Amino acid sequence: MKPIVSIIMGSTSDLPILKKAADFLNQMEVPFEMNALSAHRTPLEVESFARGARDRGIKVIIAAAGMAAALPGVIAAMTPVPVIGIPINSTLSGMDALYSIVQMPPGISVATVGINAGMNAAITAVQILALSDEGLAKRYEQYRSTLSQKIVNANAELKELKYDFKVD
Repeated sequence: MKPIVSIIMGSTSDLPILKKAADFLNQMEVPFEMNALSAHRTPLEVESFARGARDRGIKVIIAAAGMAAALPGVIAAMTPVPVIGIPINSTLSGMDALYSIVQMPPGISVATVGINAGMNAAITAVQILALSDEGLAKRYEQYRSTLSQKIVNANAELKELKYDFKVD
């Protein structure tokens, strides 16, 4: 089995955020790989990865980085494969990374999710892939159908909470 999604993190300290992405891809039965690459500390490796991604069968790249957060944009500059950027909250509440990833110049696009939003990055990747994979589309729709039930269950639990001045 070959990976079709590549999860790239600027540092293994980002793993707790990217674990959410990996868990969701695994749940959706999407083959993926995970690597640590740094736009600043391993630029040659980043270039080799990005330029070879499509030829290796990668369909979507999820790239996470904090601070200067150049990794998603640098990868996007060197591959036609869609890149989903995750800004990591490492300094300035993650706003520095968010601005760096979301403010790409025209022609070099990075789809950007919220700060530390690894799960949403994986969901976006699945949505892209599901456009041409009927089995994945069905698994994703089944997942989506569980979301409303979680809120219904939570609301029922809230009704059971008792307070002296809570009106039901």
